[in-house]
Amino acid sequence: MKITPASRDDVGKLLAFRQEAAAWLTRLGSDQWQRPYPADRLLATIEAGSVFMVMDGDVTAATITLTPDVEEGLWTDKELSEPSTFVTKLTVARTHAGQNLGGRLLDWAGDRAYRTGAQWLRLDAWTTNEALQRYYLRQGFHHVRTVREGGAVNGGPRVSGWLAQRPTALADYDFDITFE
Repeated sequence: MKITPASRDDVGKLLAFRQEAAAWLTRLGSDQWQRPYPADRLLATIEAGSVFMVMDGDVTAATITLTPDVEEGLWTDKELSEPSTFVTKLTVARTHAGQNLGGRLLDWAGDRAYRTGAQWLRLDAWTTNEALQRYYLRQGFHHVRTVREGGAVNGGPRVSGWLAQRPTALADYDFDITFE
């Protein structure tokens, strides 16, 4: 498997990948990712060099976005003053589930963040997806707090505000992911 930066040609593939994940989450009883993700917003993150795909031959096995940018209102000014990389949209294809691909990708992200001088690998997870929150705790993240108000629409409830972080570190690359 190889990790490769996404290109503008991958927008359709990544949007379909997200729809597949949303359908799976619905079967699990979660409302996460039920609104379509704007293609222009995805393209902007791709063009910023923040979106990566894990390819298993010609198959997209996983995707992750790493960015220094963060949604407003989640982290305190003190936290934002600490060098951090933010993980968003980590998704593993159902065909590759159960192989710890997400965990290995988080280790890769932590290594990448460490090498750029970041102290923290941070994320915000869906506030109602407790299974996802437990997953991140098992991956070494520590819950910081849950932000429930101040959503993008009229300051209402926030759907993605379960905040967690873990220190960045060099990864032990004894797994089969290489960066292209």
